[in-house]
Amino acid sequence: MQKPKPHAGLHHVALYVKNLSECVHFYTELLGMKLVWQPDADNYYLSSGNDNLALHRAPADFTPSRHQKLDHIGFFLNERDEVDRWHEFLRTNHVEIKAGPKDHRDGTRSFYCADPDGNVVQVIYYPM
Repeated sequence: MQKPKPHAGLHHVALYVKNLSECVHFYTELLGMKLVWQPDADNYYLSSGNDNLALHRAPADFTPSRHQKLDHIGFFLNERDEVDRWHEFLRTNHVEIKAGPKDHRDGTRSFYCADPDGNVVQVIYYPM
């Protein structure tokens, strides 16, 4: 069988979260994503324009599968200096910083923080 045509890239992530309203606030009010669809009180679909993040209320007894591992999700920035500005903005808004701004050998610069549910978020400048 011949390989299909290339896909259009990764543009969707779905997360179960226990702190739904706090996570919606984090991704919309702090990171600037927009609500694009809310079919009910337990599901929010957010976007920055060309992506989609689904936040689903986790059941009270939710335990992630031991076979499913998510290290982090990332948000790209267009300018290197914005990494430090975002770091300071989120820090002053009491967001947990996991690792401060750092330059990487490939020319990127980033830092890591946590959303209200503990999911790790990388904010990264990636020279295009």
